[in-house]
Amino acid sequence: MKPGFVYIITNKNNTTLYIGVTSNLPKRILEHIEKRYENSFSSRYNLNKLVYFEQFQQIGDAIAREKQLKAGSRATKIGLIEKTNPKWNNLFSEIENIMIV
Repeated sequence: MKPGFVYIITNKNNTTLYIGVTSNLPKRILEHIEKRYENSFSSRYNLNKLVYFEQFQQIGDAIAREKQLKAGSRATKIGLIEKTNPKWNNLFSEIENIMIV
């Protein structure tokens, strides 16, 4: 089974949120930073700052969590970010070396 990650990215002003899921978090965040998919939501709104993530043993659990987060209110998402990252720092440096086995 593949591991999974659910993550939240935003723009420099923290005004737009995007929730995603992936099996390789460093690679996926780099894709957002590099605007690999130029017509994507994250590219159009310059979403490239990782402000929240959770790791799961199995990708299916991450997908379930993504659906749960997307169904929640914006206030709930902001509360979740501020609980672990009150200054809305970019967490990319924390995940750059996560090894995917």
